[in-house]
Amino acid sequence: MPTLIKSNFNIVCATLGGFVTLFGLVSYLLKERYYVGEARKRSGDLRAQPGFPLIRVVISMLAGVLVSPHAANFIRPLEYAHGSELDLEAITMDFSRLVLGVQLVLAGVQLPSKYLRCEWKSLSLLLGPGMTMMWIISSLLVWALVPHLSFLHALAVGACVTPTDPVLSNSIVKGKFADKNVPKDLQKIIIGESGANDGLGYPFLFFALYLIKYVGSDGAGQPGGAGLAMGYWFGEIWGYTVILGALYGAVVGWVAKELLHFAEGRGWVDRESFLVFAIALALFIIGTCGLIGSDDVLANFIAGNVFNWDDWFRSETNDDSLQPTIDMLLNLSVFAWYGAVCPWFSFAHSDVVSVYRLIALGILILLLRRIPVIYALHWSIWQVKERQQMLFAGYFGPIGVGAVFYLHVTLDFLEHITIDDVVRDDAARLQEVTRVIVWFLVMCSI
Repeated sequence: MPTLIKSNFNIVCATLGGFVTLFGLVSYLLKERYYVGEARKRSGDLRAQPGFPLIRVVISMLAGVLVSPHAANFIRPLEYAHGSELDLEAITMDFSRLVLGVQLVLAGVQLPSKYLRCEWKSLSLLLGPGMTMMWIISSLLVWALVPHLSFLHALAVGACVTPTDPVLSNSIVKGKFADKNVPKDLQKIIIGESGANDGLGYPFLFFALYLIKYVGSDGAGQPGGAGLAMGYWFGEIWGYTVILGALYGAVVGWVAKELLHFAEGRGWVDRESFLVFAIALALFIIGTCGLIGSDDVLANFIAGNVFNWDDWFRSETNDDSLQPTIDMLLNLSVFAWYGAVCPWFSFAHSDVVSVYRLIALGILILLLRRIPVIYALHWSIWQVKERQQMLFAGYFGPIGVGAVFYLHVTLDFLEHITIDDVVRDDAARLQEVTRVIVWFLVMCSI
């Protein structure tokens, strides 16, 4: 007698496949609808709407909400994690790592030959003083609007939302809208900045986290003081995580480029394997950097750019649709997952911050986190030539997958600040504050 087998695997496949299929049936209609009116705008007018790619992200997230336990209850993330919140957070972090890794290799490949070397001045301004100012501004806003929160804790929350998201940034600077309205040089610098600064979020985050661990609550349960905290920050974060990750990415990218040249020159590589090579490279770096505990986010971006150092791979795959297709499937899936796992209920019922303060924080972060920074720096960044371009680059520095990744890095780190195997009180409160604020800001940015 046939029976209905309501396994989680069957439900997930049916739901995700059904959503992507239905979305595909109207994708061109949505694309055309959201470009209505562009012909009336002069070329180069960045006041036009960003259009279809970002709408795709919003629809994916809303679809995730509709099928989640918050609504239809088709997708039950906590059940997939066997009822463990910690396992669910680990799943979300690894999913975010996967999407970031693939996106960042593809972002590195998209950039022209030797881009990091040629545009080091502009990128240095954006990644050095630019990121630092964004971190301080975000932290000050969090500190001002969240009651009973120390500035050190606010620095940790601000660090999570400092990097600009490469997934959402690529949605804005790729496609029909970008080709018509965003200058190519501006597209490239936004891709380059969003790719590099995601991997450089570690020093900002762990500057605060190490001090919280060894200095907060007078270092209760964690002896060592500020000296040990700074030792770990310089040695483990800058040396082992960031610098080693960058060097590893450069070496792997260069070796992969030479091997592919060698094999392709002898006719050993079929077209399908050639097209998927960059994505396989991303998976390899995610896995190997994960094994050694280094910065796989930065390593993937560096590897992608070095892999395309001579512009050969980009020119060979420029007209191919395989990489954008995989990119689209990952984006649809991850934002649907975010819609399902986001703590929506906590926004209105949190004990740490009221919904009114959250709304005010969301508005102020969108207005002040990035626009004043780009305005202050744009005189020295030749790609940002006009006022409209400055506003565009300043406004479209979205908070997305990278912020969710750093949120879960923070939660995992704080889970190990314990006294007698119990999470220390200040760390437990910071977990709740970070979870609510970062998720809310991600949703605001989308």
